[in-house]
Amino acid sequence: MARLHEHEHQAYLVGGAVRDLLLGGHPKDFDIATDATPEQVHALFRNSRIIGRRFRIVHVRFGREVIEVTTFRGHHGDDEAPRRDAAAKRSSRGLLLRDNVYGTLEEDAVRRDLTVNALYYDSGSFEVFDQVGGLQDLEARQIRVIGDPLARYREDPVRMLRTLRFAAKLDFAIEPGSADPIPELAHLLDDIPAARLFDEFGKLFLTGNALTTLRLLRSYSVFDHLFPDSARLADNSAFYSALLEAAMGNTDERLRQDKPVTPAFILAAILWPAVCERREQLENQGEPPVPAMHGAAQEVVAQACQRIAIPRRFSMPMREIWEFQLRLNRTEGRRAKELMSKRRFRAAYDFLLLREQAGEDCSGLGATWTRLQDEHGPIEVEQEEAPPRPRRRRRGGRKRAPAQDS
Repeated sequence: MARLHEHEHQAYLVGGAVRDLLLGGHPKDFDIATDATPEQVHALFRNSRIIGRRFRIVHVRFGREVIEVTTFRGHHGDDEAPRRDAAAKRSSRGLLLRDNVYGTLEEDAVRRDLTVNALYYDSGSFEVFDQVGGLQDLEARQIRVIGDPLARYREDPVRMLRTLRFAAKLDFAIEPGSADPIPELAHLLDDIPAARLFDEFGKLFLTGNALTTLRLLRSYSVFDHLFPDSARLADNSAFYSALLEAAMGNTDERLRQDKPVTPAFILAAILWPAVCERREQLENQGEPPVPAMHGAAQEVVAQACQRIAIPRRFSMPMREIWEFQLRLNRTEGRRAKELMSKRRFRAAYDFLLLREQAGEDCSGLGATWTRLQDEHGPIEVEQEEAPPRPRRRRRGGRKRAPAQDS
């Protein structure tokens, strides 16, 4: 902010950092809003790069810290309509595809999504600027969308996820006008790119509020459009519903204890109902249990990736956790010790305990494997093989002469 001020630009701390400070918390990241264009910001900071296509922003790196710098956004279709229309683009359904329209602080505040995220702090005057009633909503402990919620959700359906996520994170109520359209418009999430939805998945379920977030997603019919088969089965099965809640609760508890969490495990729990249903169908068609599990896992992952782009580094461990559940039936002698040395054993064992916690009858397998681990003590776990390194081609080297005919 100081450097932007030195070059006669406006600069404010904005968004979650201001909100969290006013609530007495500790911000995890910091965003800056400025009247400088991305190119001007990039020119001032050698340690920066411009990212984004829908709306370009600048990431400025200071050591491990990344400061996100955004240019004030403006309205569409005013006196400068030709220039602004060229910088913005919508789909036929109103989805905002490109939004590089720049404006003033007042316009930028109105263009943000939630009132509690539209507070600006001036480090020079120590003032907080509120253009949209965010301070009143903080006092009332409510989440409210800026502007017409119907129009804002159509403009960017991910705002529905953000509304629910911040309500869960802050333990705030959702203002009725912002809450009521969500079930009606949740289907618009089907148009969001799968890669972007995976990014949102991490924010929803891996930040310490997974259980509350899950309940909000299900109550507003949003979960149906992220994981439709699992949502359908959880709505009709107390066990599957309990499994999802247990997985979220355990994830939150691990985060509170500063233990590592991985998307692979929580996705394994979310998609387990769909895997079980498809496996049963394949077994009824004559498939043996192991091939049925393998086929079901492959189909469910492929179908899920059409909605949420699950990277292979998570989908492969997820499938191994599922397929390991059948191997956990082998609890006798040497074979049991061999299983405990496998790299996915611990995750598969935790998943087994999760199934029992949710009420599934696993014939006491959880207690058996707990006892076996106590009896055998620490066992060396096999290392995961690193992928082969690609061979690098030499540049500028001598070409090998062709073989001579004999």
